[in-house]
Amino acid sequence: MDVVAHGLWGGALFYPQGRRKFFAGALLGMAPDLLSFGVFHVTHPGWISMRLAGEISGPPALSTLPPYVFHTYNLTHSLIVWSVAFFLLWSIKKKPPWLLGAWLLHIVCDIPTHAASYFPTPFLWPFPTPFVDGIPWSTPWFLAANYAALFAVYCWLFFYYRGSRVGDETESRRLWR
Repeated sequence: MDVVAHGLWGGALFYPQGRRKFFAGALLGMAPDLLSFGVFHVTHPGWISMRLAGEISGPPALSTLPPYVFHTYNLTHSLIVWSVAFFLLWSIKKKPPWLLGAWLLHIVCDIPTHAASYFPTPFLWPFPTPFVDGIPWSTPWFLAANYAALFAVYCWLFFYYRGSRVGDETESRRLWR
């Protein structure tokens, strides 16, 4: 799934809990891709310029990506790593870090939306992972369906919560029971 959609889905999880948690959920929903591909794009501005100018199309060739992209992708897209982070933070803070649910949603959404030929989701890393040859998120009909679903979810969230005080303690407790 594309990074913007990941952010919107992550934010939707925490929309009822107020603006700060919404933005934190959005950022954590995008974080796995920003930490791997974002660094590459920042350090290779020429690639983005050529892409925006229409000189190249499609994703970067695997052979052009530095090794750190693959390492961070494995770390940030692993359910094993996510579980360790979740339970470690839980033991330190003495309460579940529910905001990490946006990161979990990112991983779960990526499993069926990546082709095995280009960055399949290593969801069991560092253990051997049976890669899923999913529908690439860039497939036009899937991209349209994903954003239509996001539009429907945000419409529902807006209309459902418009009469209540978003972030109200009692409203948040009702949602997380």
